[in-house]
Amino acid sequence: MQKIKGIVREVIYSVLPITVFVSILQILLHVSGEDFLQFMVGVILITAGLILFLLGVNLGLLPVGEAIGSALPKTGKLWMIIISVFLVGFVVTVADPNVRVLATQLDVVSGGAVPKSLLIVTVSLGAAIYVGLAILRIIVGIPIKYLFLASYCLVFLLAAFTPKVFIPISLDSGWATTGPMLVPFILALGLGVASVLRSGNASDEGFGLIGLASIGPTLAVLILGVVYG
Repeated sequence: MQKIKGIVREVIYSVLPITVFVSILQILLHVSGEDFLQFMVGVILITAGLILFLLGVNLGLLPVGEAIGSALPKTGKLWMIIISVFLVGFVVTVADPNVRVLATQLDVVSGGAVPKSLLIVTVSLGAAIYVGLAILRIIVGIPIKYLFLASYCLVFLLAAFTPKVFIPISLDSGWATTGPMLVPFILALGLGVASVLRSGNASDEGFGLIGLASIGPTLAVLILGVVYG
């Protein structure tokens, strides 16, 4: 019960400032009463949705992700760990609402030139590959700075050969993967793996998981741009 109260309080503190600010703007701009009512209904629905979602994350996603992350290393098979993490990363990214919103908007803006389904698959593949790479880093003990350096060198290199329209799309794709589905699950998965395989602080070993995961979609969309170009 205490956890539920904490989540409700956290959501209210997050939603209330923007609600007050937008309400004041609507009053100053003399927005119609119907539009204001629609806004308030939206605020109520968002608040309820966030509360239910965060409850689901705490009750389901986080424990399951950490349990899977703890169980996989005990198999002793590196290929099974990487394939399992890749599949989980792909499925979770496909289900992430941020990715679907981005793909829908780009499909509309581009007039279908960048199909929604293609972008979702591309972003999800990029995220899944880099989630697997991030877990492999924890297992092998590769310094994260080298992965970031090599990855961003690839980003700049591909950006030079990609049509300009794909560059902002790729950056937005990286941001879209830091959504409510991928972040909690992958963090829990990484912490579970780190707690079993690494003798140091699991939180330190899991540091940078989301940063690496967000580079994958950026690179994937840039490669898609090279192919389209």
